[in-house]
Amino acid sequence: MHPHLSRLSTALAAVDDETETIAGWGRKLAAVLTGGGRLLACGNGGSAAEAQHLTAELVGRFRDDRRPYAAIPLHADTSSVSAIANDFGAQEVYARQVRAHGRPGDVLMCLSTSGSSPNVLAAALAARECGLTTWALTGPAPNPLADLCDDALPVAAADTATVQEVHLAVIHMLCHAIEEAAA
Repeated sequence: MHPHLSRLSTALAAVDDETETIAGWGRKLAAVLTGGGRLLACGNGGSAAEAQHLTAELVGRFRDDRRPYAAIPLHADTSSVSAIANDFGAQEVYARQVRAHGRPGDVLMCLSTSGSSPNVLAAALAARECGLTTWALTGPAPNPLADLCDDALPVAAADTATVQEVHLAVIHMLCHAIEEAAA
């Protein structure tokens, strides 16, 4: 087996133990989204792409035709991102948007392979201050983001690519759980 596939297989097998956590997140998020709440998602680089993948599945559809859900990838508004970075600093890029868009009861999904990205940590703190539920998909624990969020699913893999690929699998599992719970 190719070394990359071997690392991925090992990491995916470990995530199987988190199936109930993912299902619980799905039930909670289904209730939030069908009740008029929203999901905010943030990350940097590949994690931003994963955050946007998650929100696209919710605004569009995953498997089933259904009404669109309110899901916002915080990195995707380039005008806001660049203005906030310029006026308040890069660390505030997501936190300021959480304060603008987040409402008590909403969910913030934070993605970070390192679990220590300053702007993602600031977003999690802002979310907690605003009454949002905070979840994290990270690389290996312990890490500051996993410790800061209400719940976290750390992926015990040293390779960034492996962590991100497992995050995508978790995102698809979460979307499945949301659609199952909302049906």
